[in-house]
Amino acid sequence: MRNVLILAVVLLIFQKWDKIELYFNPLPDYVSLRPGKVILYATEWCGYCQKSRELLGEYNIPFYEYDIEKSQVGRFQYDRLGGKGVPVLLINGEVIHGYNAKKILSAYSNTQSTSFL
Repeated sequence: MRNVLILAVVLLIFQKWDKIELYFNPLPDYVSLRPGKVILYATEWCGYCQKSRELLGEYNIPFYEYDIEKSQVGRFQYDRLGGKGVPVLLINGEVIHGYNAKKILSAYSNTQSTSFL
């Protein structure tokens, strides 16, 4: 009986590890990111991810990219941000789901002195 109980506890821990891990390895406080910080959560094959890269490049917006299929850290953060599809952008604490040029530029220009729109 004791072995069955131990097995059940181990199985439960395995199934809920992503939630348990948050207690040991919390994400940074995104609200305190320095102004203008842009993180792109994307995949290599996604057309809208490529459009997001091109948009950020066109406006010389520096960004850091996580490929959520190759980076465990990126996937973990993506999941925490409520990612259900790609791309997901995090711009100075604001989460943008999907490709939306107006929202992306607006969120970035809100942190800068210049406006893109």
